[in-house]
Amino acid sequence: MDDLASLRDGDRAVVIGAGLGGLAAAMRLGAKGYRVTVLDRLDGPGGRGSAIHKDGFRFDLGPTIVTVPQLLRDLWATCGRDFDTDVDLRALDPFYEIRWPDGSTFTARQDTDAMRAEVARLSPEDLPGYEQFLKDSEARYHFGFEDLGRRSMHRFEDLLKVLPKFVGLRADRSVAAHAARRFHDPRLRMAFSFHPLFIGGDPFNVTSMYILVSHLEKEFGVHYAMGGVVAIAEAMVRVIRDQGGEVRYGVEVDEILLQGGQTRGVRTVEGQMIPAPLVVSNADAGHTYSRLLPGKKRWTESKLRKRRYSMGLYVWYFGTRGTRDMWSDVGHHTILNGPRYQGLVHDIFLKGQLSDDMSLYVHRPTVTDPSAAPEGDDTFYALSPVPHLGHAHPVDWRAEAAVYREKVAAQLETLIPGFRDRIVAEHEMTPGDFRDRYLSPHGSGFSIEPRILQSAWFRPHNVSEEAKGLFLVGAGTHPGAGVPGVISSAEVLGKLVPDAPGGMRSERLAAE
Repeated sequence: MDDLASLRDGDRAVVIGAGLGGLAAAMRLGAKGYRVTVLDRLDGPGGRGSAIHKDGFRFDLGPTIVTVPQLLRDLWATCGRDFDTDVDLRALDPFYEIRWPDGSTFTARQDTDAMRAEVARLSPEDLPGYEQFLKDSEARYHFGFEDLGRRSMHRFEDLLKVLPKFVGLRADRSVAAHAARRFHDPRLRMAFSFHPLFIGGDPFNVTSMYILVSHLEKEFGVHYAMGGVVAIAEAMVRVIRDQGGEVRYGVEVDEILLQGGQTRGVRTVEGQMIPAPLVVSNADAGHTYSRLLPGKKRWTESKLRKRRYSMGLYVWYFGTRGTRDMWSDVGHHTILNGPRYQGLVHDIFLKGQLSDDMSLYVHRPTVTDPSAAPEGDDTFYALSPVPHLGHAHPVDWRAEAAVYREKVAAQLETLIPGFRDRIVAEHEMTPGDFRDRYLSPHGSGFSIEPRILQSAWFRPHNVSEEAKGLFLVGAGTHPGAGVPGVISSAEVLGKLVPDAPGGMRSERLAAE
């Protein structure tokens, strides 16, 4: 796939999906001089990062935080724009609070001395392990994020070159196993190993390379975009349109068109043909290869069925009336742990079993962003990891959703007592909604799980081996899920695709 000369026959490009990965890809293509058309079946931008509005409340459906904002600043700079002029990004302090059933807590912050104090408060004997864990995390960040995560891994020889480094960093060890080697206290083991859940990974099976997230938090902080992540998506659309590109909503792609092994455009479900020699799919990689592309060779139905997918998500969004000054001890991000950690994770990922107990991630954006609710009110969402729909006996959410919501509510009462009497607007999403809204295989929340043999070269590549002129971005491809991952996938795309014919750049860049 190194010979991309055929792409120079035209300057048109189609991007399937207006998620953050697809919009970032469109921006980079626009900066290279392509005339880009972005198509999305939803009624607005953002994909999993979109939002809905009910009775004055904004419910941000997907990601709520931004780490490594420099990736976004670099993306904007490539387009001759200033990210901070277009998006109001606020650094959070603290990042989040973790609460356990015994009443103990851990508050995560960027300041290293504050983090040392938190570790010492729970377990003084674990301070040396914490110091070593920071070094471990930084080493994996430089290798796994700055190196592998920002370049294509579609050549097998590239994998062979980095295998010794993988071995040296014990990539075969899981995140949880690595944390267990550095911490004695089970609460700290959880606090420094749960992060893979934010990108759909089982901490007890995902490669320890993902402890790099701890360094990301320490080095770059945790941020919130005023107006929610959808505000970033909307700003991206403005850049694309300023470049001369087009973003169309309510348009679903039915097939990627090929001729002689070369992409020739797409056909929508309404039968419209949109020609382009370059196609970028931000649809889930599983959906791209199982539904949109005929005649697959490597990513066959059989191979896709053998992939392990991330867990599903149950998310309850609700708005409460007159509560802005209530629950003063509840911050922007709270993690409520149930009585089990490893057992619950195994139920979700391995057994495919919906448990009675749960752990919850609770988002209260109105602590930082009053625009998420009417004046004096609050917006919340409570997210619970649950099994995806691909297990032998999938959960029937039509029967279980109401029962599960009551279980979630009972746990939330320990954090925000009396909240149910204050609810005036709500929305609910189950794995079935993720399947239907985002066309996510098995209703998974984050596409293919980032296990070691489903990462780097083993993951669907950014440049497809199935057809010339076809590229993939987003959570299901390299480097993986999460806002930094999908933005980086577009950066990798930018390194693979040549400038549009004639070397034309966008008018904005040319003017500079």
